[in-house]
This record gives sequence, C-alpha cells and structure tokens, in this order.
Amino acid sequence: MLLEGKVAIVYGAGGPVGGAVSRAFALEGARVFLAGRSEAPLARLAAEIRAAGGAAVPAVVDALDERRVEELVGAVVERAGRLDVSFNLISLGDVQRPLAELSLEDFLRPVETAMRSHFLTARAAARHMVRQGPA
Repeated sequence: MLLEGKVAIVYGAGGPVGGAVSRAFALEGARVFLAGRSEAPLARLAAEIRAAGGAAVPAVVDALDERRVEELVGAVVERAGRLDVSFNLISLGDVQRPLAELSLEDFLRPVETAMRSHFLTARAAARHMVRQGPA
C-alpha cells in the first residue's frame, strides 16, 4: 500500500473529484482528513471510507480562511502526529459566461480563490512538514 502510515488532508473532499482522491488515498492506506465547507457530504464520505476499512475524519473548513486552515493543520498534526500530504481540490467559483459579458471581478474571482487557497493550505502544511522532516 503506497500510503501506509501516511496522513493526508484533502481540501474540497466533499466534491466528486475530492471524494475520489480521498477514497484512493484511504485505499492506499492513508489516514485521510476530509476538509470542506459542507458537513453532510464530508460525513457521508467518511462513513463510506470507514465502511471500506479505511480511516477518515471529516472537518468543516473553508480553505480561504487563513485561521481555520492553520487550526485544521495544527489539529491534524496533534491528533495524527504528522502530516504527509496536503491536496487542494476546492471549487474555484468560476463564472460560465461569454467573455464579452464577463466582468473583471468575475474573471478574477477564480484566479484569486485558487491562489489564496493553494497558498494558505500549502504554507500551513509546509510549516509542519519541514519540522517533522522526511517521511
């Protein structure tokens, strides 16, 4: 099992792609922390992973909230003792409209969302990963 003994956080785990990644990580032996903004899909996914013999813990977190991301990563490391994978699959909120009808704000929103969430989640993980050293 490729991820045996590893700990992963999957942001956007409640969505179809995030759910598939979370299932795959658990199938490969990772203890998966499922992060997202909606409790119900995270709880369903955690129950599904556990029923299949995996380890999953849901956490309602907005990956755009710096404080909540830092708290989640700290709680995961405290509970699991380490963090090996931080995977961000959050929805970017892009607007599907012809370019000629798109406002600058609608164009920039997914870019800003992607940059902010990837920066916050990667930085929070890196702070712990650097301290823990190689796996």
